[in-house]
Amino acid sequence: MEKNSGLLKSAPIGVFDSGVGGLTVVREIMRQIPNERIIYFGDTARVPYGSKSKETVIRYSEQIVRFLQTFQVKTIVVACNTASAYALDTLEKNIEIPIIGVVKPGAKAAAEVTRNGKIGVIATEATIGSQIYTEYIKELNRDVTIYGKACPLFVPLVEEGLLQDPVTDEIARRYLAELIDIDIDTLILGCTHYPLIRSTLGRIMGEKVTLVNPAYETALELKEMLRAQELLNDEPPALGSNQYQFFVSDKAEKFVRFANSIIKYGILSAKAINMEEY
Repeated sequence: MEKNSGLLKSAPIGVFDSGVGGLTVVREIMRQIPNERIIYFGDTARVPYGSKSKETVIRYSEQIVRFLQTFQVKTIVVACNTASAYALDTLEKNIEIPIIGVVKPGAKAAAEVTRNGKIGVIATEATIGSQIYTEYIKELNRDVTIYGKACPLFVPLVEEGLLQDPVTDEIARRYLAELIDIDIDTLILGCTHYPLIRSTLGRIMGEKVTLVNPAYETALELKEMLRAQELLNDEPPALGSNQYQFFVSDKAEKFVRFANSIIKYGILSAKAINMEEY
């Protein structure tokens, strides 16, 4: 990727997701590169993306990217596995700033850590159907076998805040039973909502299974990309400047409550935006 000399180090990073799951990526970016400013958009009116067609996900993603570009962002993180699987290639062709998704970093980590070559991927129906994790992992390691499992109920359970709940526990046991029987040793949390129930998933899978969190891996890759592009912000934003801004397409109050339960930075507000204008 060429150097983007026209971009400012102090410009914000744009991050988007179909809802609240991308906050797990934001949380990792805050931890790994704390000097950066972030503009986050959660498409709460149109969640979930996992059951939508490829064409629809591309159209939604293009609208959101146009919105984020109004903030002169220096890079965009597609913090949604479904949008990364369906829309990233199209977005890369149409914008001139660096853009990364969450799939490749997670695939790379899984290919590196597996010992027995049996990798499980849990994700939305769209991400599993796209075979995108299989494609990327096989490019890195031909000798592994990837087992995909769609877990569509996890997103609504997380969005309802049922993170530590017997219902979530029971559904997770049903979804994961076949992956346990196959004896996978690595499990990719292939939806940005899933790290929020990581403790449940880890308990059910057992300590012999390594959980790969693409949100964490994406933040590390973003840091390296910004460094390579000479876009890493050296200075912390000035006190009083709006370092983190949050936007949604619906239910801003509910989003703020949820965001504050995940990110301990005191998110005071989120502004609702009409995406049909973009």
